[in-house]
Amino acid sequence: MKVLGIETSCDECSAAVVEDGEKILSNVIATQIPFHAPWNGVVPEIASRKHTEWIYAVTKEALDKAGLAAADIDAAAVTGRPGLLGSLLVGLCFAKAFAWSRGIPFIAVDHMLAHLYAPRLIINNDTGAENNQARPEYPFLGLLVSGGHTIICRADSFDGITVMGTTIDDAAGEAFDKVAKHYNFGYPGGAVIDKMARNGDSGAFRFPLPSLHKGDHRYDVSYSGLKTAVVNQLEMFKVKKGEHTNEDIAASFQKTAVDILLRALLNAAEDSELTTIVAGGGVAANSSLRSRLAERSDLRCIFPPLELCGDNAAMVAGLGYQYLARGEQSPLNVTAQARVSGFKKKYP
Repeated sequence: MKVLGIETSCDECSAAVVEDGEKILSNVIATQIPFHAPWNGVVPEIASRKHTEWIYAVTKEALDKAGLAAADIDAAAVTGRPGLLGSLLVGLCFAKAFAWSRGIPFIAVDHMLAHLYAPRLIINNDTGAENNQARPEYPFLGLLVSGGHTIICRADSFDGITVMGTTIDDAAGEAFDKVAKHYNFGYPGGAVIDKMARNGDSGAFRFPLPSLHKGDHRYDVSYSGLKTAVVNQLEMFKVKKGEHTNEDIAASFQKTAVDILLRALLNAAEDSELTTIVAGGGVAANSSLRSRLAERSDLRCIFPPLELCGDNAAMVAGLGYQYLARGEQSPLNVTAQARVSGFKKKYP
């Protein structure tokens, strides 16, 4: 079965064709970074307008790269939640129209579940075999880290997850973007800080970890305090003598951001006794997070290839296939959801 995937949950306009839920035949991603860079963040109105302008051409390119015509597609899958409402609606309406006009099955899927599915995909190039060998078996711990979400969960199937921990305020990727914006490091913040940190001293500043001492938050994370410390209280946490550089700020911030994430994740691994961790989302591309988890010989840590960490339609098509193979479809009156209950917590 060849499934067309459509992804427009935020600022990436993507279309892909995936065969039998695994083999990527094409995966086209049109980035909007140049249009949002002047504001150092995603502007929802710009994002939805660009999706409207680009979605047809991006889909045609995905079909062309797969060597297929519209008539060769067996089903359509699209991100229905969570994300920017205007952006989601563009992709959702396009996928509905494509499926209706061709009389083929249609399915709307959860964006975060799609990120968790990404490591199961086979890339149609030289790295495909290696990626296929790394496919995780259920159950495992899921680590979903993106600009809008930070989720630690137990995954028992492709759509059966139990959320163990989330953020109580900012998501990990959001914190990277806000720190980068404050210091005018560049956009997108995650990639810029990761690159700067390689030339910085991660011990130049000793930023605090959140205590989260009220209530049961053993697997939860918080980035608001770290963001405040880096942006407004920098000198309070200075350890390095003499002058510091922007690279030192980036390295020290990144170290603490990863510390916060790993503390909650390792707590979840210890309590659940699960030794396989599957990561997904844009922050899963972070080199420090990858290297520090790779040091854990007691854990098997699986990351998607870098090209599948960010938002992409291949993961949507792959996940959509699993629902369709189970006989499930979405009605054409299904609508977009900006948020998903349980993907974020309150404190205490």
